[in-house]
Amino acid sequence: MIARLREPAAVLVLGAILAVLMTWPLAPRIGRLGRIDNGDGQLSIWNVAWVARTLVVHPAAVFDANIFYPHTNTLAYSENNLGAGVLAIPGYWVSRNPLTAHNSAVMLGFLLTFAGTYFLVRRLTGNRSGAVVSAICFAFTPFMFAHSAHVQLLMTAGLPWSMLMFHRYADDPSPARGAALGAAMAATAIFCGYYGVFVVLMIGFSVLVSLVVRRRWTDLRFWAGLAVGALAAVAIVAPAFLPYVTLQRVQGFRRALDEARIYSSNWSDYFASAAHAHDWMLAYLPRWVEVAFPGFVAGILGIAGAWVARARGQRETLAIYGGLAVLAFWASFGPAAGLYTVLYRAVPLFAWLRVPARFALIVIFGMCVLTGLAVSALTTALRRFASPAVTGTVLAVVAVVELLVPSNLREMNGFEPVYRTLATLPNAPVIELPFYLEGMFQLHSKYMLYSTTHWMPLVNGYSDYIPPDFVAAAPTLAAFPSQAALKLLEPLKVRYAVFHMYGYNESNRQDVESRLHEFEPYFRLVYSGEETRLYEIVGYPHD
Repeated sequence: MIARLREPAAVLVLGAILAVLMTWPLAPRIGRLGRIDNGDGQLSIWNVAWVARTLVVHPAAVFDANIFYPHTNTLAYSENNLGAGVLAIPGYWVSRNPLTAHNSAVMLGFLLTFAGTYFLVRRLTGNRSGAVVSAICFAFTPFMFAHSAHVQLLMTAGLPWSMLMFHRYADDPSPARGAALGAAMAATAIFCGYYGVFVVLMIGFSVLVSLVVRRRWTDLRFWAGLAVGALAAVAIVAPAFLPYVTLQRVQGFRRALDEARIYSSNWSDYFASAAHAHDWMLAYLPRWVEVAFPGFVAGILGIAGAWVARARGQRETLAIYGGLAVLAFWASFGPAAGLYTVLYRAVPLFAWLRVPARFALIVIFGMCVLTGLAVSALTTALRRFASPAVTGTVLAVVAVVELLVPSNLREMNGFEPVYRTLATLPNAPVIELPFYLEGMFQLHSKYMLYSTTHWMPLVNGYSDYIPPDFVAAAPTLAAFPSQAALKLLEPLKVRYAVFHMYGYNESNRQDVESRLHEFEPYFRLVYSGEETRLYEIVGYPHD
C-alpha cells in the first residue's frame, strides 16, 4: 500500500493525493473557491489572510486587526487562527490572494491530520494498512466538511500528533519527550482554541490511565517530564492567549452555561452526514446540531477494534481511546447530561466554549483509532485469502468512496474595481456602506474580505464578540452621510467612504443620493462605477 519511498515521504505523498481528491475541485481552483456565501466563511478567509500577511510585515501588530476601528486587539474578538495563518504564509505571499492563502492552509491541515493519525495508529498497531484506513477515516470525516466555513475547526492535526507524543513519552519518559508533548499540545491550542481545551482533557485522561495501568504513581521521572511539558506548553501558548485574558478582564467576555444548552448534541447528530453515501439517512433524522457520523467503516470497525483490543489484552489502548469516546459522547449532550456541567464548573477554560456538540470530534477520533486495530486483525485473519496489502487497499478505497462529499464552496471572480483605486491611496480609515444594523452584523464580513485588497483600518467589522460601542453607533452610521454620523467619524479621522449602491433598496437609495447631494462640499468623488462609488471625506461640518 505504501510505495517504496521511505515511509514518512510516502505517507505525505499519499496524504497530499487524498487531500486533493477529497476536496476536489479545490486544488485546481484554489484562488477562486471559498465559503463566501456566509459571514463565518468570509470571516475565516479574511482572518487567515490577515495573519499570513501581518506575521511577515509587522508580527507585533498581528492582534491589532484592521476591523472595528479604532479598537485594538480585535483579532482576539474571535478565534485568532495563528496556526492556519502560519500555514498560509507561502500561499499568501506567492499569490497575494486571500482565497489561495486560506485554501492552502486547509489543504495542509488535511495533510497534517492524515499524517498524524497514520503515525499514531502505526505506533499502536504496527500495521500500515490499519494506519492508512484510520487516517482516511479521521482526516476526512464528515465533521470536517460540515465546517468548511470555520477554518479553525478544520485544523484537527493537533489531536493525533499530541496523542502520538503522549505515547512516545509514556513508553520512555524524558524531559525532551515531555517538552515535545507540551509543544504538540500548545500547537493544537494555537490552531484551534476548542481543540486546545480538548487536548488538555485528552492528555489528562491518558496520563491517568497510564498511571493506573502501568502503576507509575511514584515514578519521579514520569512526573518530572510532565512538568517540563506543562511549562513548555504554557510558554508557547501564553503570547497567543494573553489577549483573550485581557478581553475577558476588560469586557467580561465569557460563555454562559445556559448558552451551551442550545448547542448540545441530539442522538441524531451521530447519524448525520452530507457524504454521498450517507445523505439518504438525513430524511429519517430529527433536527441535528452537529455532523458526527464517522461513517460505516469507522463506525463498524471502531466497535470491532474495541473488541480486538480487549481480546489482545491491550488494556491501555482500549481504556484511553474507548474511554475518550465514551466520555466525549457523554459531554457532547451538554449541561442536561451532567458531565459538561461538571467540566464547566471545574475547568476555567470552559468559559470560552459554547458548543458541547463539538465533543463529538473526540468520539470520532477514538473510533478511528480503534478502527486501525480492527483492520490490523482483519488483514491478519484474511491472510490465507488475500495479502494484507490487498485487504488494506480494498478497505482504504471503500473508506475513501464512502466519505466523498459534494463541494459546498462558491466561486469568487475577483474584487470590484473600486478596490484597485482604493489600494493606491494613502493609508487611512475606511467606512463601507450600507452599514448594517444589529441582526445583520454578519453582512459586514464581506467588507472585511474586500479589505484584503488594501488592509486599511475599517470602521466595519464582524466577529464572535461585537464591541458595545459598535452596536450603539450602528444606527447612526447606517444613516451616513448625516450630521450625526459625520460628527461620530470626525474624531476618528475617517477619510474614505465606499458606497455599494446596489445594497440599498429603492427608497433608501434615493435618500442616500439626497444626503450625498446635501453634504457634497465635504466629499470628493474618487471613483464611480456602475453601482459602486468611492469618496474621500475632505471636511466635516460644524455647527
